[in-house]
Amino acid sequence: MTTEAIARILALQRTDGDWGVGVYDSEGWSSTTDALWLLHELDADPADAGVCRAIDLVHERVRWEERNGGRPFFEGETEACVNGRVLTLGARFGHPSPALVQRLLSEQLPDGGWNCEAPSSTRSSFHPTVCVLEGLLAFEQATGPDAALADARHRGEQYLLDRGLLRSKTTGALLDEQWLTPHVPAYWCYDVLRGLDHLRAADLQPDERVAEAVDALRAARSNDGTWPAATHPGDPVVELEQPGAASPLTTARAERVLEWADSGA
Repeated sequence: MTTEAIARILALQRTDGDWGVGVYDSEGWSSTTDALWLLHELDADPADAGVCRAIDLVHERVRWEERNGGRPFFEGETEACVNGRVLTLGARFGHPSPALVQRLLSEQLPDGGWNCEAPSSTRSSFHPTVCVLEGLLAFEQATGPDAALADARHRGEQYLLDRGLLRSKTTGALLDEQWLTPHVPAYWCYDVLRGLDHLRAADLQPDERVAEAVDALRAARSNDGTWPAATHPGDPVVELEQPGAASPLTTARAERVLEWADSGA
């Protein structure tokens, strides 16, 4: 399934380097950014000839709209949730951007996270925070350790942990019921599996602050031991899984998260 889905995505790329509606789709999931994110979530091999051709086309031809700076794709645009994903994609597919890292580090808020509405908002949000954290970790993995970057990432991870990965720090209320359902693809959206899987990938030691999130992930499992496919509403470049059916992608990620959580119990 994975190999077939990757081939379908690659076949849909145009000669201008774009997919679907162009560089970014604010109304759904049918853009170049989303197509590349699908390749990332499917763990496409950066060394594969077809993947290399697709990435080269994006690198050479795709630019952000003038209102978002008109920069080359892997240099990013203006919003943290978008730029975190672009940083992940660049690091994953051979175009890590130090300039984009510095932009994101300069936008970190005092509470440790990020917000796409900064500087007008000084309170962070889970969605951009997890996107940026993934990007910073991918950049570190691609280019090597960096003390300032690691410190920023640590503060962002504490932002998630101090809120139990699910709740308001001020009121203790669950911030969004949808976060209890793991989604693949995630795109820019936060959920419990995405938050936990980042902490696992960052090699953090699980503690009591992840307990509720781990319990929520276990509760989402079906009786047959798998997790059902759940997608975000919209028109994707390619539909990876049938909603409601057993999800191999979600199941594999959830199982590795539970193994990590149990190892620290």
